[in-house]
Amino acid sequence: MKEKKERVFTGFVKVRGAREHNLKNVDLEIPRDALVVFTGVSGSGKSSLAFGTLYAEAQRRYLESVSPYARRLFNQMAIPEVEEIEGLPPAIALQQQRGSGTTRSSVGSVTTLSNLLRMLYSRAGDYPAGQSIIYAEGFSPNTPEGACTECHGLGRVYELTEKSMVPDDSLTIRERAIAAWPTAWLGQNFRDILTTMGYDVDIPWKDLPQKDRDWILFTEENPVRPVYAGMTPEQVKEALEKKMEPSYMGTFTGAKKYVLQTFANTQSQLMKKRVSKYMLSSECPVCQGKRLRPESLAVQFAGLDIADLSRVTLSRLKAIFSNYTELKTSHLTRDEKEHPEKAIVAQRIACDLIARLQVMLDLGLGYLTLERSTPTLSPGELQRLRLATQVRSNLFGVVYVLDEPSAGLHPADTEALLRALDRLKASGNSLFVVEHEVDVIRHADWIVDVGPLAGEKGGHVLYSGPPEGIFQIENSLTRKYISSDQPVSARPARTPDKWLRVEELSRNNLRDLDVSFPLGLFTSVTGISGSGKSSLVSQALVELVASQLGQELTTAVDEENTSPLETTTVVTRGGKITAGMEAVKRLVLVDQKPIGRTPRSNLATYTGLFDHVRKLFASTEMAKSRRYDAGRFSFNVVKGRCPHCEGEGFVMVELLFLPSVYAPCPTCKGTRYNSETLEVKYKEKNIAEVLGMTVDTACDFFSAEPQVYRALDVVRQVGLGYLRLGQPATELSGGEAQRIKLASELQRVQHGSTLYILDEPTTGLHPSDVEKLMIQLDKLVEQGNTVIVVEHDMRVIAASDWVIDIGPGAGEDGGTVVAAGTPWAITQVAHSRTAPYLKSFLPDSQ
Repeated sequence: MKEKKERVFTGFVKVRGAREHNLKNVDLEIPRDALVVFTGVSGSGKSSLAFGTLYAEAQRRYLESVSPYARRLFNQMAIPEVEEIEGLPPAIALQQQRGSGTTRSSVGSVTTLSNLLRMLYSRAGDYPAGQSIIYAEGFSPNTPEGACTECHGLGRVYELTEKSMVPDDSLTIRERAIAAWPTAWLGQNFRDILTTMGYDVDIPWKDLPQKDRDWILFTEENPVRPVYAGMTPEQVKEALEKKMEPSYMGTFTGAKKYVLQTFANTQSQLMKKRVSKYMLSSECPVCQGKRLRPESLAVQFAGLDIADLSRVTLSRLKAIFSNYTELKTSHLTRDEKEHPEKAIVAQRIACDLIARLQVMLDLGLGYLTLERSTPTLSPGELQRLRLATQVRSNLFGVVYVLDEPSAGLHPADTEALLRALDRLKASGNSLFVVEHEVDVIRHADWIVDVGPLAGEKGGHVLYSGPPEGIFQIENSLTRKYISSDQPVSARPARTPDKWLRVEELSRNNLRDLDVSFPLGLFTSVTGISGSGKSSLVSQALVELVASQLGQELTTAVDEENTSPLETTTVVTRGGKITAGMEAVKRLVLVDQKPIGRTPRSNLATYTGLFDHVRKLFASTEMAKSRRYDAGRFSFNVVKGRCPHCEGEGFVMVELLFLPSVYAPCPTCKGTRYNSETLEVKYKEKNIAEVLGMTVDTACDFFSAEPQVYRALDVVRQVGLGYLRLGQPATELSGGEAQRIKLASELQRVQHGSTLYILDEPTTGLHPSDVEKLMIQLDKLVEQGNTVIVVEHDMRVIAASDWVIDIGPGAGEDGGTVVAAGTPWAITQVAHSRTAPYLKSFLPDSQ
């Protein structure tokens, strides 16, 4: 807890009757020009208060002042359920979110530093003799003026070859040798047309004449031919001779043309992804992957073209520009004498760049480069970049609403974050922060503790006031964690008898790394942000183990917004597993990707729980008498769902200049089902009422049904008892999605020998929920499995069997194993950045 001091608040924001989500008619007063931290267990209502109420209302008021046309350009939040809010300044939200899923969005574009560099190169760059000036947009790969004409600013070119489209040339055309063709009817259509044209579709592809193979794959022609469906080649030949009536006239498309047309025209990202597999990628020969036209790349500054400068780390970038912050008055070059304006431009831009870069360096982001694409950034990194941009904006009188800014931060980086927040506050702004990290809570001027529990059992403000007052609140789960760093209770040490050994690993900043993971233990991999933890565990180790086991990995591509050709693929350049794989039979990666992308996916459907529930309803007397099967009780099936909203449960009312209103469907009243289905009841409840239950309530309701109860109990044990069974996947946070995946795993019959990998599983968790999570992870280890987590939470690290500390710094200064051993052994390593923070969570002697 920071030192108690006299605080003077200049004014208050007064909330009356807040009822958003689970909030219970909350009245609240919080100070302006202060750091206010909203805390409480996961699902208690913190975000509903900070974002769903305060930020949503501030945004609504601001949008009232802009033109109706401009309002349509904003992603407007729903109008909050609240009676009145007084004294609320304009607000800016910095939320946890993944970046845009395209390589065209980068660190440079998010921070606007790229704009400054383009102006610098345009006005102060060293041009080759005789070359005319290029305007700033000519240095952007995202504009027609700047993009390389060969690769259109992607940096890579794509081609289709016989080998890429026909991976197995021992197959016949009938056996689908041409993998690039669709597998459904259209592929059969192409094969039937080839039969009509006299091609032999029943000999191995490699035995066909080369000219026939080339025509089938690469022709630009689209011949129309009769198709005799279901006939043998001999029957087709006879039908043609007799001029029989065909089944239909079919149009042929060569494999290459089909792939390119599908990729260019399909609206389905799944189809795009499928056909992109046959397009071979290589570095653009014209721009060498730099994405710009040759004339733009010919302009240099500090001896580098703009693409090379964008590949330099932010730390080194600051060092380069520090040479240009003062105007030279002596030893001028001929160019500087002839163009004195260049030196002035360079000096102005250099000063601005350094001021912006310094904030990013203070936030521990010096290891990033400007060209790093946003899909490769963690939500925490992206939020801190946006925070750095705001610190430099020098706004006054604004409320910044932040969502767990400490997510993904090592305690050493959290200190830098707090300094940045203090700078924003000192500029005359208010900070409303949703947070679980005890160091941030202790730093607050004011704490709003929401609870006491989650979901329906939450939604009350337990305490609102200066930090020291929370210790008097008996039903606050937060107070015991911020009073002091209590040592983690010791348990019998587990020792490994086998090790998973990885050697010569190279990926991102890992260079020829050798590392050993103990099998059958709980291991935490830690280190400051950007040190290489995720590269080692969540990426390289997962790839190597999956490859050995023959498991296929799905790539983290945003299916809705991403072109498969515009995603950045980072490859593991070297590395092999040299020991231990005989003890690993299965790999499970429990990540924070959504469990579904539509409201039709929910907790009950993902965990398989809904299958059992629907069978119970189908077994009732009424369902049997009406011959309803389990499918009748799905809102995704025509026979069971409401015909009006088609199982959505709501209808959208478009209000043009206002946020669209989603109203409950007037036919089914939001239940999603038709009236006949809702007449069937199990223990006096219909299927919609069951989906509306929380996990906690459903546990009692289904206590006599072992299969259903067991699945629900596991979800409750990972701290998600407050979620509704039918809660849409789109409403779940990354941390909630991760714990649902973990619960699905815990339901399985455990045979041991499984390797579980989790990346920051404590994200979004209150310390009391972290304890619940640790019990479940420990249970997996006790059953003979291995658990490896990438983690910053010192309680988790202190409770681990083994710790691997990566560092010592970030980016180029990281990527090595600083220390490996028991938590106590780590605290004895002098140059470990983790050691000083870990010490206070361990008993005095080991």
